[in-house]
Amino acid sequence: MTTTTVRVTWVQPEDLVGHELRQAAEDGRDARDIARRWYEAGGSPAPDRAGASAPPAAPGLRAVAEHLLDELALLESPLADDEPTGLDAIRAACPHWPHPRTGPSAVGRERLHAAWLGRAAGCLLGKPVEKLPLEGIRALARATGNWPLTTWFTARGLPPALAATYPWNRRSASTSLAENIDGMPEDDDLNHPLLTVLLLQRYGRSFTTADLARLWLDELPAGRTFTAERIAYRNLLDGIEPPDTARHRNPFREWIGAQIRADVHGWTHPGDPAAAAEQAHRDAVLTHTGNGVYGAMFTAAALAEAAGGEADVHGCLAAGLRVVPPRSRFARAVRDGIAAARGEDCFDSVVDRLHEGYGRYHWVHVLPNAALLAAALTHADGDFTTSVCRAVSGGWDTDSNGATAGSLAGLLAGRPGALPDRWTAPLKNRLATSVPGFDSVGFDTLADLTHRLTHEEALRP
Repeated sequence: MTTTTVRVTWVQPEDLVGHELRQAAEDGRDARDIARRWYEAGGSPAPDRAGASAPPAAPGLRAVAEHLLDELALLESPLADDEPTGLDAIRAACPHWPHPRTGPSAVGRERLHAAWLGRAAGCLLGKPVEKLPLEGIRALARATGNWPLTTWFTARGLPPALAATYPWNRRSASTSLAENIDGMPEDDDLNHPLLTVLLLQRYGRSFTTADLARLWLDELPAGRTFTAERIAYRNLLDGIEPPDTARHRNPFREWIGAQIRADVHGWTHPGDPAAAAEQAHRDAVLTHTGNGVYGAMFTAAALAEAAGGEADVHGCLAAGLRVVPPRSRFARAVRDGIAAARGEDCFDSVVDRLHEGYGRYHWVHVLPNAALLAAALTHADGDFTTSVCRAVSGGWDTDSNGATAGSLAGLLAGRPGALPDRWTAPLKNRLATSVPGFDSVGFDTLADLTHRLTHEEALRP
């Protein structure tokens, strides 16, 4: 009888050690002795782009991995004081924390509709090139006459040799190239906003992190989670309570996952970045710490500022920075992205500069993506097409960056009709998802649901 080995991505201890060693190097912990023992035991570095290494672990290596992961968790980071995770400490570190909104404010249904459409279109644009290196994205677009990027990727006219060198994302090519888009396919960048709608419907704005954990166990299939979310899900099943779910054997705790969950927190707090950031924090600490949490808070605050309808894109980015500790690496990354975009007319040169400075990070880590997102939004100056295309053309986590850029630019556009038809028509007002009760939902319906949440909360004392 033959047996097959299941290589479950993002959770196997022998794959996590390499990622945690990389995280230790990034946050200044001295893990050289642990690294030496890991490699002497036959361990491997972290998989470069995939979630699991191809060969199964040698006998006994998993036990070694589990022991070393626990040792790594005991090492203290010299950056901890500048990058706290607790909300009180974050607020104390932010000298320009926004004042709370004192009067009622509401966001129009049409603005929310544009935000949902923008998030979907930006995500869909980035899906076929997710995981590809920057040079591959540029080569594929140039070969089909689409560089600088202005529209959907296509395989039409693509030289076979180039297609073999840089294959499209295997899960997305059949649903996200120009020639085969038929509605918005499922993606975690849309699943999580749907879950946030459910969260607010069930628990209101007073939800706890434990409420979010219960919602996930009830409504989110484990196979639809990735990186830090999958680790936290596993930890919940092992009986670990939040916020320890974010810390226990989780080398992805400063990656981009919490940031992609922040949109609805921002949309439903128009003109109130502080409240949006605080709500996003309660969500984020289920899975993330430090810079990973800041990604969610920054995004929620920037979107709340945009939802208020009184700021341009630069004001929105500034609002996001006010809820992030200024000495943190996240704040530095955002400032680096803004500065790079302001000082260079050619966006390819901006991207090259950011890849030179942040290329050591994993492509899903929050820091390089924060720098790129800030640069793309700054360079685009609020234009929708330019925002999503800049965000995707810079590589790294293409669908997540495209989604967040599209969300903010959609809010700034203010109504669906202000978004070019080539981005919205292929979506066919239909979203595929495994989140119960939402499959094939229309973006107009989602706008209604989100508007109802915002309006009801705005009327409460």
